[in-house]
Amino acid sequence: MSLLDRILRPSLTASAHCDGPCGVYDPASARIAAEAVLSMAKKLVDLGAGNDLATENTRSRFIAIKEEQAQLAKQELLILWTDYFKPPHLEANPGLHDTFWNAAKLCSQNKVEVNVDAAQALVDTIGEIHNIFWASKSRDDVPFYTAG
Repeated sequence: MSLLDRILRPSLTASAHCDGPCGVYDPASARIAAEAVLSMAKKLVDLGAGNDLATENTRSRFIAIKEEQAQLAKQELLILWTDYFKPPHLEANPGLHDTFWNAAKLCSQNKVEVNVDAAQALVDTIGEIHNIFWASKSRDDVPFYTAG
């Protein structure tokens, strides 16, 4: 078999149960993004209704960060939901799909609203996911902590 044939038609088959090597998944990145959403929501509320150019510039930056981080949290959560969690995890946690669905909906809500309660709910829901995730690895000892 020529080198070109081996490159175009490899004879080995590889398989994995997830998209990446085990151990690279962690809900921490979603938590960090959600905390940024919460921080920006609080800053936007505190900023008030000033109409001067500096305030408008600051408001637009806060909104851009909030929306970007809400999208990042959603992406990180969807990776965990679709790539890490498998049927045995669902058997152990029957509400798993609802928890992730609600978290994804909270990400969307936080993209389109300035709502401190919704931002806090997102952080709290990611806390639930954190606990489920680490329990699935028999690591109930990993604390959920926030920077704020």
